[in-house]
Amino acid sequence: MKNLLRLYLIFLKIGSVTFGGGLAMYPVLRREFIEERGWITEEELTDYYAVGQCTPGVVAINVSTFIGDKRGGAAGGFAATFGFVTAPLFVIALLAASLRAFAEYPVVRDAFAGVRVCVCVLVANAVARLWRNSVTDVATFFIFALVFALCAASPLLPFSVSPAAVVAASALFGAAWRRCKRGGR
Repeated sequence: MKNLLRLYLIFLKIGSVTFGGGLAMYPVLRREFIEERGWITEEELTDYYAVGQCTPGVVAINVSTFIGDKRGGAAGGFAATFGFVTAPLFVIALLAASLRAFAEYPVVRDAFAGVRVCVCVLVANAVARLWRNSVTDVATFFIFALVFALCAASPLLPFSVSPAAVVAASALFGAAWRRCKRGGR
């Protein structure tokens, strides 16, 4: 029970200070669970993000659930998820009740503009870290280049690009590449 409360409180803190969604919380999770606590590895965090992108729901919640599950099983996953969403739900409820009244104030618009810029920097930092940990050889660079080109061209294509299909195809290509590299084993 003590472990579950600890997970809840850690994720309550993370949910309270993370703005901008899944990638924006990457540096916070990295510092908290890799650097400070040593609970997960860089590779595990990257894997959680990859799987979190493919599964239904919000990536930030999915990643929180995976980390909590690793530390405390299903109950740990629930504690982490509940901790992560507690503060945002409270803040969203307050904002929803008062946003119309304050949204037009210049100071509020300026504050949100500052938060958006900060989130862009946090996302760019997370992308750079994910790049360093994920694009490690010719095969992963090829996958990256192909996916990047496909996503960049997607507005011009006559069909929509499914993120889940792109991730699944990348996984299949990566597995096939590694298998060929090992001589079919």
